[in-house]
Amino acid sequence: MPEQLKAEEVNSKTDPSVAKQFDTETDKKTQVQDFYNIVDKLKIGLLTTLRKDVGPVSRSMATSRRDGPDFLYLSNCHSKKFSDLENSKQVQITFQDSSSQNWVSITGNATKVSNTSGLVKELYQPAVSAWFGDLGDGVHKGNAEDPRMAVIKIEPTYIVYWMKTVTSLGYMKEVAQAAITGQVSQTGVRREFSKADIEAMRTYTQ
Repeated sequence: MPEQLKAEEVNSKTDPSVAKQFDTETDKKTQVQDFYNIVDKLKIGLLTTLRKDVGPVSRSMATSRRDGPDFLYLSNCHSKKFSDLENSKQVQITFQDSSSQNWVSITGNATKVSNTSGLVKELYQPAVSAWFGDLGDGVHKGNAEDPRMAVIKIEPTYIVYWMKTVTSLGYMKEVAQAAITGQVSQTGVRREFSKADIEAMRTYTQ
């Protein structure tokens, strides 16, 4: 239900939408499982790197695999994202579900894993070759042995997400009521994971 805006929320320079929807009641394991459910359903998000003399640069990427809180992406090592990572290891991953309005923002550090590690073979799927092509030289074939194949592993340092907790009809009613009455709508929960939370996530059943 919408909540009335309080004077102290304004005086403290608080964003009431964030404060009123911040989840302090749900246990962490449930929060983690909800997070996994969101990102595993979406699969494709935006990976943002920092480019020298440009700033943040984003591109759509399909998650090859999620290992607990860590994300693995199979990619072409000739792409500019790898030179971006030489400039800065800090990256961001964002997911948005247009049907539910659920969203996720992940800040972390990225490392490149070459195709000599065996990880490329684990992640490779035949459809991936469509994005690489076959040069016909017996080397650059777009398969798991192609030297262009590399993996970007992202280890999060901070995660924040928002999850809708009302039906689509309830969402519209909540927003309409809040707009009419001057209250603040509460249509979902906002949750955050600190670096310590993320380390603990590695011990949870996934």
